[in-house]
Amino acid sequence: MSNKNLYDFLRGSFLTDESAFKNWRIIIFVVALVLIMISSAHRADKKVIKISELNKRKRELRAEYIDTETILMQIKMESNIRERAIEIGLKPSETPPKKIIVTQKK
Repeated sequence: MSNKNLYDFLRGSFLTDESAFKNWRIIIFVVALVLIMISSAHRADKKVIKISELNKRKRELRAEYIDTETILMQIKMESNIRERAIEIGLKPSETPPKKIIVTQKK
């Protein structure tokens, strides 16, 4: 490139001469594409961040579920139930239960 061409380019004469309409159309088209690309990238980044937050929340809820399930299993154990029953004054019956037989007369 000669000095005159470089100087013309730096001055922006390619935007002001007779054939500038073609240049402006291309420039506007490229700027629109760049804006669309930037907008799309920002939306994709927001979605990635949202997915990451949801995965983190899912892991937290899963850990909480496992903890609660473990506590529930310990509470439901027969030995724990017997200990709590003894603490409140309940004890096994010393006499065996009686069997009730129901008969129907015809």
